[in-house]
Amino acid sequence: MYETEGIILLGICSNCGNHEWDKEVTGDVITCPKCGYKWHFKKKPIYFLTGCSGIGKTTTAQKLQEITEDYVVLDADMFYNIMSPQNEEKNYAMVEQVFSLTKNINQADKTVVWTMAGNIDKLHHTYGARFFSDIKVLALTADAETIRQRMIEGRGITDEGWIKGSIDYNEYFRTHTKLSDTEFETLDCSNDVPEKVAENVLEWLKNNTYTY
Repeated sequence: MYETEGIILLGICSNCGNHEWDKEVTGDVITCPKCGYKWHFKKKPIYFLTGCSGIGKTTTAQKLQEITEDYVVLDADMFYNIMSPQNEEKNYAMVEQVFSLTKNINQADKTVVWTMAGNIDKLHHTYGARFFSDIKVLALTADAETIRQRMIEGRGITDEGWIKGSIDYNEYFRTHTKLSDTEFETLDCSNDVPEKVAENVLEWLKNNTYTY
């Protein structure tokens, strides 16, 4: 038996009420392992805009919201206010919440873009990943001097340890294509104004948007 409409809370079986994180997903069909009930859902890709502190993720997200209504743009920092991740277990829990919120928004036929600096390496090691057709990551990058200038002049950060850590993280994205088993693409925004960066991000999204 399949249910095709009215399913919003994908983590809860409407037949037996099972709310455990144990659902099996094949294509766009969810199966409850406790009662065998199956239902269809909208399976979409999920997008992450990442990069070091000061690279311009938040500003880019704001500009992206101004030029398109095709995506729901959210900042993963919202979870730090309520969860305060301090260890690996809590970091994984935060990523799970990102996935949980997104898969339910998807059922309203909306695709979600997250800004998230860290935990990119955990994306493929979560229960929630099974609810997405793909996990796409775009890292914003810039040259080291641009990062330093944006952190000091743009955000008032003077902590040299923080600045160096951000520059090192940025350099990793510039010289690699994968973090753990999470692949990512890069977009150099050293010389572009925020509006142009947002336009480039939108083009990347459109080139990678599809629904299962």
